[in-house]
Amino acid sequence: MGNVKNKTIVITGASDGIGAAAARQLHADGAKVVLVGRSESKTKAIADELKADYYLVDFAHLNQVKPLAVALLKNYKTIDVLANNAGLIWNKRTVTGDGHELTFQVNHLGPFLLTQLLKEKLIKSKATIITTASAASMAGRIDLYNLENEQNYGAFRAYADSKLANVLFTREIDRLWGPDGVAAAAFHPGVVASGFGKNSNKFFDFAYNLPFSKYFLATPEKGADTLVWLASTVPGKDWKPGQYYAKRKQALAHKQADDQALVSAFWDASNQMIQKYL
Repeated sequence: MGNVKNKTIVITGASDGIGAAAARQLHADGAKVVLVGRSESKTKAIADELKADYYLVDFAHLNQVKPLAVALLKNYKTIDVLANNAGLIWNKRTVTGDGHELTFQVNHLGPFLLTQLLKEKLIKSKATIITTASAASMAGRIDLYNLENEQNYGAFRAYADSKLANVLFTREIDRLWGPDGVAAAAFHPGVVASGFGKNSNKFFDFAYNLPFSKYFLATPEKGADTLVWLASTVPGKDWKPGQYYAKRKQALAHKQADDQALVSAFWDASNQMIQKYL
């Protein structure tokens, strides 16, 4: 595997699960990991364990994102890797104080906003941007006229659409920022044993949190493996930027990811939604 020694790697959703596992491995490999989480107690616990810096943000409140970005821009000379890993699945359609459907906002708009706010430093650093997507993206559909599932809402549908949004976001980052040296990838971590399914619909809550779920779900370490691999290797040499990965291999992405007109229109729509927070 490549060398991450002394690289600055920012990981959102780093307080547990895949994010914490990736942080531990990358720290062990010599990276300077910077943890971003929603829960102060959980994020601080991982930070104390790794003697790492940490910051708090809740993507359900978009006005928290710019102060985070300002701190990251001020405190780090480079951001070599940005891992957009925070995410959730929610049990009923909920509109945030920002006026957006919660799953769409936390899984897409929050990381989209953070990435945009860090743009100049990411380009200067020739950074790698890694976004935790999901195989659920294959069941998603981006409808420009129903982006936030106002019609026919379902918890899994909203989640699948948000994960497809992550794939489209990755494609457009590659097209727009790739010429400036930024590399982007999305990946499927597997179905991971963590607290992820809490507050989802009854099936997910049941499946993710059964006492014996650990026997058929991947460990957070296995789930983090492709993230660590993407962060540690050389884009353009070891993997192709702009693509979707699973188990360290390029995987089939949703056909909408190949519709450039849609990808660009979705990027523009997302940009409009975050303008007031830039």
